Parts: sequence; structure tokens; C-alpha cells
Amino acid sequence: MARLISGVRNLFHRYPFVTNSAIYGSLYVGAEYSQQFASKRWLATASKPEDIDYATIGRYAVMGTAVYAPTLYLWYKWLDRAFPGTTKVIIVKKLVLDQFVLTPYLLTVFYAGMSIMEGSEDIFLELREKFVPTFMRSCIFWLPAQALNFSLVAPRFRVIYMGICGLIWVNILCWTKRQSLPVATKEIATDSNNNAAVIRNSET
Repeated sequence: MARLISGVRNLFHRYPFVTNSAIYGSLYVGAEYSQQFASKRWLATASKPEDIDYATIGRYAVMGTAVYAPTLYLWYKWLDRAFPGTTKVIIVKKLVLDQFVLTPYLLTVFYAGMSIMEGSEDIFLELREKFVPTFMRSCIFWLPAQALNFSLVAPRFRVIYMGICGLIWVNILCWTKRQSLPVATKEIATDSNNNAAVIRNSET
């Protein structure tokens, strides 16, 4: 275990950007795959097993590797440089900035970006419906998790700790993303799209 931890820390030190991208991409792929496997194979009836949706898994791979990883790498690099130390004041500043500046941006990019990759007509529909509940879950999960990380977790164990927390959170995020939108919301969005199409056709 000590050798494994040392090897991981060495990779982070030598290739921080590539390592972060690989880890976050793996977390997103692993979380979505595990949930699909559980719902479509493990919990499904024996007569109706469903195929794994690898296209969706691929979208999560893009989101985790190409979007989240670079953002988090640059953000925490700046945050540690701007607010060095582990005093209570510094920890509170980091928590506030992390939760109320970074998180809204990440959730916006996640829902809008996934909608773009899914080819949705209204790329902000899911964001409007799921942003607030997802942000509330994020506050409940990440505020105590990060407070513990910044104040009590030894630096040599932070990679493992954040990896565990990240896996849990990504599962929460994937689960939230998989929840169906309310029927009324879908109908409103469909009506809006139909009206827009009618207006465009009347103008041509």
C-alpha cells in the first residue's frame, strides 16, 4: 500500500495535468458504467436485460477528462497559491470560493455540455430543472468533506481521500442526471420548440 501511494504521488508530481485528467475521466466512466450495470443487468428482470449505453459512457468520459479535469487542475492550483496555509480563516475562504464560485460553474457546464453532446433541442432545459437540487446535494456532501480535507487529512493521504469522495460524488451526479424530467416540463419545452418552428416556417 505504501508503495502504491508513493507511486501515485510521484505521478501527480511529475505529470499532474495528465494524471488528473486520467483519474477524473475514469471516475466519470466508472460511476456511469456501475449505475448502468446495476440498473440494466443486476436489478433488471432476467427476461428483460438491457444493453449498456456506451454512447452515454463516452459522453461522461469526455466531460470528466476534457472538461472537468483541466478546470479543477487550474482552479486548485490558483486556490492554493492565492490562499496558502491551513488556518481557519483560510479554510473558510477556500470552502466558500469552492462551493459558491466553482460549483455553480461546474454544474452549468455539466448539464449544458451533456445536453449539447446528447443533441437536445433546449440545452438549458435540464440545467433549469436540476441545478438547484444538485447544488443543494453538493453543499450537503462537499462542504463537510472539504472541511475535513483541508483541516484533518494528512497531505500524504489526500489523493486517496479525494479519490474516494470524488467517486461518491460522481455517482450522486450521475444518479441525478439519470432522473427523468417532470412531464409538465417536457411538454412546455416541446410546445416552445413547436412554436419556434412554426414562427420560422411562417417567416420563410
